[in-house]
Amino acid sequence: MIESLLIKQVQIITPFGKKDGDILIKNGKIHAMDWKLPDHAQVIIKDRGLTLMPGVIDPHVHFREPGATWKETLESGSKAAVAGGVTSFFDMPNTKPSATTRETIAEKKRIAKETSLANYNFFIGATTDNLDELKAIENVPGIKIFVGSSTGTLLVDQEDDLRKIFTETSAIISVHSEKESIIKANKDIYKDSTNPLDHPRIRSVEAAVQCTKMLLQLAHDTKRRLHICHLTTEEEMQMIAKARKDTPVTTEVSPQHLFLYGPDIYQKIGNFAVINPPIREKRHADALWQGLKSGVIDCIATDHAPHTIEEKLQDYSKAPSGMPGVETSLQLMLNMVAQKRCTMSDIVRWMCEAPAKIYGIPYKGAIQIGYDADLVLVDLNAKRTIQSDKQHTMCKWSAFDGWETQGAPIATMVNGRLAYREGEFFTASKGQEIRIRKPAPR
Repeated sequence: MIESLLIKQVQIITPFGKKDGDILIKNGKIHAMDWKLPDHAQVIIKDRGLTLMPGVIDPHVHFREPGATWKETLESGSKAAVAGGVTSFFDMPNTKPSATTRETIAEKKRIAKETSLANYNFFIGATTDNLDELKAIENVPGIKIFVGSSTGTLLVDQEDDLRKIFTETSAIISVHSEKESIIKANKDIYKDSTNPLDHPRIRSVEAAVQCTKMLLQLAHDTKRRLHICHLTTEEEMQMIAKARKDTPVTTEVSPQHLFLYGPDIYQKIGNFAVINPPIREKRHADALWQGLKSGVIDCIATDHAPHTIEEKLQDYSKAPSGMPGVETSLQLMLNMVAQKRCTMSDIVRWMCEAPAKIYGIPYKGAIQIGYDADLVLVDLNAKRTIQSDKQHTMCKWSAFDGWETQGAPIATMVNGRLAYREGEFFTASKGQEIRIRKPAPR
């Protein structure tokens, strides 16, 4: 068991700026940072020219276990995570069975404790009849509500049911925001479609905007902390910017909605571009970038949602929605540093600090003395090509296949121990359950 680890001669991204020097880790915590520390540690890493950043916290993944383990497992998903520099994840409840009770959450945590290389926690899903479970649950990042349809019973689309959840529970409410009645009406119009280009027409801008408008009003009325997942439209971003003056709301954006846009991507990769909410026109992608840089959008979350190649090759009417992304998110963002569209401090703020702040995660998301040693060594000069068959997710494909990037994670440490380095996984050590601070009383 490694109790001390020393990383020498790196550029460290701290909350106070860049710092060149060494960092000492003891018992899973950041113990010291200085220009030159003595070489007294059980493991010493000397790699000149690398940058050390906090581990990425991905607050939105679907690792499929239990129930659809041919697509992904908590073990395979966590391997993809640490290979991509992600040291902590929050998994969503639309598994089989759906994670809507204390028992189903406990079972997912049991599996993760035995198999996950990354730190973990799990959202509890809302239904129309599990209010007592939502009120009683402890140590989860929040309550996930699908106001647009998902799987099983995970649909709560009536305002009266939503108001009860907003009024009677205390955890952060995290929402998939699409208005189900509009989606259903559009499905009737396109019921015979076999063309993935119709996907953003079915799950339209109007469906997203009308739902988010309703949710913002609920959050305003009840003074409840609301988090809008995977924002996709310029209009929603403008609404959130205005609402923030007197409404407790945060939001996230996924890399696919920043980097991909229609109709081009649908024409290029067909069903592999089909996700919910959908990839939209370029004006939305451009607006989301501006929202991220201006601070209207708080953080980046991947919505990693793998399906097999065979499932995606079905007709559009049968192919499931979702794409992988947990392994490529940091790599794509590091490429934006190389292109001078953002800085390393921006990436740390969006991918590390903000998720920790939004969800109340103590001692994570930053490189500071006393914080958990969840760390990533990155090479800002490394040039890579994203290759589907090299991905560690079980689905073995990526919408970014063939993209050439600069900047890559080289090694990932979880709780002070190496979990991944240059293609090699260290599976003896496992991640830990993430502790969540209880929200302040309303």
